[in-house]
Amino acid sequence: MAPSATIGTMIDHYRSLFDRHQWLENALCWTVVQPLDEEISVDVLLRRLNGGRDPHRRIMEYPTEEPWSEDLPVLFAFEDERTYGFLEFSYGYALADHILAGLSKASRVWMTTWHTFGGYTILHAADGEIKARMVDFVFAEHRVQQGDSSILADFLPMLDSLESEDYRGKLSAAFAFIERSTGMRLESDWLDVEEAPVIILDNWNEI
Repeated sequence: MAPSATIGTMIDHYRSLFDRHQWLENALCWTVVQPLDEEISVDVLLRRLNGGRDPHRRIMEYPTEEPWSEDLPVLFAFEDERTYGFLEFSYGYALADHILAGLSKASRVWMTTWHTFGGYTILHAADGEIKARMVDFVFAEHRVQQGDSSILADFLPMLDSLESEDYRGKLSAAFAFIERSTGMRLESDWLDVEEAPVIILDNWNEI
């Protein structure tokens, strides 16, 4: 994230990303993890994401066209200065609460997710537990907050500054809020790839 970036310019960045990659507006799960312990590597985080087991890795020829054939969560993994971003881009599989709790041990975790039937959610986890969650954040009249409301307090004015039916803007605001909280920006050209490594979570919903 550029030091001088404002909330408005961050939201505009993600508007452009969703305009270029409109398929992401249908379903995704964006999880950003900031480990507080230097011994927590990306491999450790991937095992936590996959229920304690190493996930399957493969090279996907056309990642944005193929993930639906897996019927499992398919992720890109990104790293920026010891902050890790995991983009699930097939069906918007949201991480289960117990996975998020494990992921947040000695780490800070932010996640936003949605899928074809809704499920617009943003949350924060730390110290092995979910600290705050907002469900249906794109609908002002249906928003439900859980946990410590102060954690997501600055997200509300971002949403309320947008027109009620500006859904792309609200999805962009969720990404902008996470970027402002973590410094992790998802770049549009990171998704314009072929023959790219992906991670497939084959144990992600096991307890």
